[in-house]
Formats: sequence, structure tokens, C-alpha cells
Amino acid sequence: MRSCVRRALMSISLASAALAQENQTVSPRDPQIEKIVAEISPEKIEATIRKLVSFKTRHTLSSPTNPDTGIGAARNWIKAELDRYRHDTGGRLDVEFDAFHQPPAPRLPQSAEIVNVVATLPGSQPAANDRVYVVSGHYDSRSLQIMDTDTLAPGADDDASGTAVAMELARVMSSRTFDATIVFMAVAGEEQGLFGAEHWAKTAREKGVNVGAMFTDDIVGNTLREDGTRDRSCVRVFAEGVPPMKELTDDALAQIKTGGENDFPTRQLARLIQAVGARYVPQLPVKIIYRRDRYLRGGDHLPFLAAGYAAVRFTEPHEVYARQHQDVRIEHGVRYGDEIEFVDFGYVADVARVNAAAIAELASAPATPRGVEIEAVKLENDTTLRWEPNVEPDLGGYRIVWRDTTAPQWEHSLDVPKDETHATVPGVSKDNAIFGVAAVDDAGHASPAAYPKPRLK
Repeated sequence: MRSCVRRALMSISLASAALAQENQTVSPRDPQIEKIVAEISPEKIEATIRKLVSFKTRHTLSSPTNPDTGIGAARNWIKAELDRYRHDTGGRLDVEFDAFHQPPAPRLPQSAEIVNVVATLPGSQPAANDRVYVVSGHYDSRSLQIMDTDTLAPGADDDASGTAVAMELARVMSSRTFDATIVFMAVAGEEQGLFGAEHWAKTAREKGVNVGAMFTDDIVGNTLREDGTRDRSCVRVFAEGVPPMKELTDDALAQIKTGGENDFPTRQLARLIQAVGARYVPQLPVKIIYRRDRYLRGGDHLPFLAAGYAAVRFTEPHEVYARQHQDVRIEHGVRYGDEIEFVDFGYVADVARVNAAAIAELASAPATPRGVEIEAVKLENDTTLRWEPNVEPDLGGYRIVWRDTTAPQWEHSLDVPKDETHATVPGVSKDNAIFGVAAVDDAGHASPAAYPKPRLK
């Protein structure tokens, strides 16, 4: 009897909460994340980009030993900077070279040693520190000819800008504590075939590393259109929908059959990035692009997607192709080359702020709930969801979110106490809405939502 009364009271409470939380899906602002965002420095980002450009070329096959020029000098300087951040924060960062032998490939006529520079900030919570969030930029560059190792290749935007984002996040965030682990990477071999990122992602998958999400920042510094007008209106975040596999898993097929083709983990990640960015960096809206990358092109997030991890790409609003993969020159009155004067350092700083806020939210929040199901046992106009309990000690509860089937972002939410693993949303039919369930900690940090599987019995 008491159980029935308790369930009835719970239903009344949830119904009241649902009415109260219409269109209320925003978590409170975290003072620590606000401070992180405020400490991102355009001046330090500019200094990093200028230093990387000073190495003349960072081609993957350029000199590994010249102290002033080439990829070896660049990676040694990046590691020295990350080591300095480690020293400044009392050894909180673990900094290392991730070197490996890459056999010849279509864009690599000879074998080569590829070296990533990796800084890891270990998580502080035993229940969450095996969950890893990765942010990267690629520090190699190229000129017009893919195998030209000598010609000037400043790579200011592609991708000293993204490398500067990852390094600035390491500088600012390494003085803070997060529940989960954060990895800041400068990877090499991107222009030759995404080699550095592929090696790290494949190794992580082989070792069973729980990568919660991966961000790559690639070409995030230009705000000039080809006609010379400036656009700082947004940062594009490319987010894959249905994974392009030859054979989909049973779970993936079930998700597509129930209308969840826009709710695979990478799209859920992008929604969180957009929402968190709006909360902390309103001057730079996140524009989600429903593609895995630019049309028929690729970046360092692709190997992470191939390994089964949620991963997105950050890129500026308009690419100017005269400044990508070009020799520095003026031809027929057109200026070519990826030179530093075309980088908008304030814009790069705002991109870094969006990255930092989203990574900090993810690394502070509980994990996305597992075993999320939506009851489909009988025909009804209420919607009941179930999930497995989270184990984090600071778990505050769960958040059911929903939206119209044609809406891109969550529109409504219902908070559920942490000791409950099921709840009913009264009067909202699963026929008409897309649902998800997120986990929320005591401070209000929320995980990406999980799309529910159908529960048939």
C-alpha cells in the first residue's frame, strides 16, 4: 500500500515539475567554468601561433633535428611549453611524446616517425577518472605540393590556430580539478593522412580507454570571407549523424526505426556543446552542421568516430581556399598562403572559450546514463522511461529531456531524484516527441543525453 501511495505521490510531483519546467533545460552557471573562460588569453594564443609560424615549415617529413626549423623544432617547443604548464601547476599535467613508426602510405612515400605531443590532466574522482575527454589540434603544416618539405608553409590557420586552442586549454585548465580525465593533444601527420590521431584513437580502443568525447580544432582562426568582409557570427561544429557503416548494429537499427537518426552520441555531444557555449560564451554561437566533416573532406576526429567514440570538428565560419595548402605568393593580384596576418586572435580565443566551457562541463558531470529505455508495452499518451543507476558519489539526479521531432535542440525537461531510475512524463506522447535522459551532479553539471531503446515487456 505504501509503495502505491509513494508512486502516486511521485507521479503528482513529476507532473507538477513537468509543468514547471516547460522550456527550462538550462543548468546553472558554474563559477569555476566562468573563471576558466575569463582566463583564456588572446595574447597568449597569438604568441603560440606566432611561435609555430616561426618554424617556417612543420611538414611531417621536414627536419626532425634542426633546432630552429621544421617539425622537430616545433614539437620540442610544444612539449617544453606544456612542461612549463606542468611546472607552474605543481606537476598536475602528465606530458609526453607519443611517437610511433608510420609505414609508407599514399601521401607518405617513405616510412616516418610520427610524434604526437600529449598532456594529460588526470581526473580526481575514482568513479569518473577512467572517463577521458580529448581536445586536439594538428601542428603539422604543408605547402601547395603535398610532399614539399622545404617550401615555406606557415600554417597559421591550418592548424597553428587549433594547436593554440589545445595548448591554451592545457595552460588554463591544468590548475583546476575535474572528476574525469582531460587529454590535450598536438598531433602530427594530419596532412599526410590523419596518422597521429588515428594512432592515438586506435591505441585507445585497443586498450579499452573510455573516451567520452573528442574535439578537434582545425582551421579556427580566419574571420574574413573571400570578398574581404568579416564574419565572427559563429563557430561551425561538424557532427556526424548515423555512423556510415556497411552493416549497422541491432541497436543502431532499432534507433533508426524509432526515429532516432538525429540522436546518435555525436549529435548529443554537439547539442551539449551548443547549449554550454550559449551559457558561457554568448558572443560566439555554435552552429551545428549535420555532417561528419566538410563535404567529402576529413579531419582528426574521423579516426575517433571510426573507433566508436563521439567526436566533433570545430571550424571557422568561412574557409578561404587561397590560404589553405598554398605556397606563399601573389598571383594575378590574388594573395596566397596561410600567413599569420589573416588570423583573428580574438576569434580564436572565443573558440577556445567554447571548447573550454564544454570540456569542463563534460569532465565535471556524471557519465551519460546507461540502459535507457522507453516503455512500449501498451498504447498510451504518457511516456515512461527507465535507466540504470549512475555510480558517481556527487550524483544529484537525472534529467529527462524532450523536443518535437523536427526541433534541433532540447525544448523541455523534467528533473528526477537520484534514487529513482524511472519516471513518467504525463501527457507527452512518444509518438510526437524525441526523448533522452541525462545525469546531473549536485552542482548542476549535466551529461549528454542518451537516446532510449524501446522496452517491449
